[in-house]
Amino acid sequence: MSDHSNRFRKPFLGFVVLVSILLSAGSPDPLLSADDATVVGPGLLSQPGVESPKPVKTQTAWSVDGVRIGDTVILAVVFNIQKGFHINADAAQLMPMGGFKPVPTRVTVTQAPAGLRFESVRYPRARAVKVAFAQGELMSFENQAVVYLPMTLVTATAPGEIRISLQLTYQACDERICLFPQLVPTEVALPVVEKSQETNVINQPLFADFQPIAGPVSTGRIDFNLFGWHFSLSTGSWWGFGALLLVAGIGGFLLNFTPCVLPLIPVKIISLSNASQDQSRCLALGLTMFLGVLVFWMALGAAIALVAGFTATNQLFQYPFFTISIGIIIAVMALGMCGLFSIRLPGFLYRINPNQESLHGSLLLGILTAILSTPCTAPFMGAAAAWAATRHPITTLTTFAAIGIGMALPYLVLSASPRLVRKMPRTGPASVLIKQVMGLFMLAAAAYFIGTGVSGILTQPPNPPGRLYWWVVMLCSGAAGSWLAIRTVQVASARLPRIIFAGLGLLILALSIFGGLRLTDQGPVDWVNYTPERFREAVGNNQVVVMVFTAEWCLNCKALEQGVLHSRKVASLLASNDVIPMKADITGNNVWGKEKLRELGHLTIPLLVVFTGTGEEVFRSDFYTTEQVIEAVSNARSAAGKGSIPTAG
Repeated sequence: MSDHSNRFRKPFLGFVVLVSILLSAGSPDPLLSADDATVVGPGLLSQPGVESPKPVKTQTAWSVDGVRIGDTVILAVVFNIQKGFHINADAAQLMPMGGFKPVPTRVTVTQAPAGLRFESVRYPRARAVKVAFAQGELMSFENQAVVYLPMTLVTATAPGEIRISLQLTYQACDERICLFPQLVPTEVALPVVEKSQETNVINQPLFADFQPIAGPVSTGRIDFNLFGWHFSLSTGSWWGFGALLLVAGIGGFLLNFTPCVLPLIPVKIISLSNASQDQSRCLALGLTMFLGVLVFWMALGAAIALVAGFTATNQLFQYPFFTISIGIIIAVMALGMCGLFSIRLPGFLYRINPNQESLHGSLLLGILTAILSTPCTAPFMGAAAAWAATRHPITTLTTFAAIGIGMALPYLVLSASPRLVRKMPRTGPASVLIKQVMGLFMLAAAAYFIGTGVSGILTQPPNPPGRLYWWVVMLCSGAAGSWLAIRTVQVASARLPRIIFAGLGLLILALSIFGGLRLTDQGPVDWVNYTPERFREAVGNNQVVVMVFTAEWCLNCKALEQGVLHSRKVASLLASNDVIPMKADITGNNVWGKEKLRELGHLTIPLLVVFTGTGEEVFRSDFYTTEQVIEAVSNARSAAGKGSIPTAG
């Protein structure tokens, strides 16, 4: 089979694996149940005494028999692996293997007291294992693998016991096959003692290989940072959790204004306008679209809460096959809006593009609108979703429901107040022109999603993906502007509308040409593509690292990169000898970038993080300004004893 075929099969197989995991999540006979791995209290506890054919058993152990305020303790999670089997390494050590997508081993904290501060998880060194089901060697753990989770008790806690819930994820394989990934919920407990009381070191042999290093921490609070406006929420109380749900709903509402969703909004407004004379039908159309949006976000929350290896809202778009499929669906809808369905087309196309004024068509449009929102992250939504992804499933579902309600609410409001949409032209040349222009914009969106999917297939991480598809996107967008200008001159009778809309069309055409030039240009920043070795090398050279996480399907990332990072002041700063601009592009199967994102405790993009020359994080934001980046680099330099930066000229 050709290399091109293998590349196409790679995302397809990954998508099939995701669907298989979804179908198997409710299996009544998992390889390792929660009962096999439940551990309470300090010390290394044995598994149930009955001999089990399970290929992997888990145990936990504490480094001490108690914790005091200010103490740092270590939890060891031990994977005992049957001879002849191995489990996949953590994501940072896994390498791309053609069409096979191994599920990495992962230890995640899902519930913990607010007073605990967690450091990054430490995984053992993996070894390469030859397998018959994939090309290359699979980085794996064998025999006994010990994973360390350091934590510090930072706030005063009454003597007693603290309990922590974990989620252990692994996939066991032998040399011939891999078994289904396993997700094992585990609970551990540790006594809290008085500050004056002595604690004892226990299980010392297990911690002989532990190497303390600086790592990112979590304080138990949720931080929100929007262009310099910073605030925090604590979910330790009902009012705090209620405030979080409100913020999540606002984030969901703002998703409607992201570039991912905007092309579909006029489609729905037109369908509501056509039904505005019948208030009950208009309300029914809005309600079904509301339910479509909500159902998708609830399903996404359920997948994140219950499916091993699925952790982020934008993860679907990391499967190129999925992205290309969505692009094809949008293209079919666009052809219908442009009027090309007046020609008799194959029947299946009409099922893909149902009448938007029907209830099932409105429901499917709601689902598609929600799907299109996932590659973009609205202000506030990313932090709320990332926090919810590590909580109890009920909390996760509630938070994602709040995001869905916030996003869907405007459509329900419009349908309940038909007078708001009645001024939209429903018949005549103006109505036809609006549909045709929106159809061309949707063709641009289709080209965008198909292009990003193809880029994901062709990309070989850590190299960046190709960008030539942007010219196809801008060609469709420019065609929309040109058609708007031409038809306005032809059909508009009044002089003022003719000037306004013809001018708007010409502006769209000019912006499309400009966008094609800017988005295909490499830009003024000489980015270093992230790998763990390159990051360690930069830190070893005592250089400030400005790391940006991005993807071709993330339009917010593009906007921030063009507007902030490519500005003259920031680009000049990033060219300094003591600063390394580093980019982690997760468009393709970039396991290094995805694992670094998880290591930082962040699940969505865009994201920018600034590290000092010693690897300490000094700034993090998903929506940032030029001034914030300059100040963060100045702080990173000061922390390294280099003083402040010179003023950019």
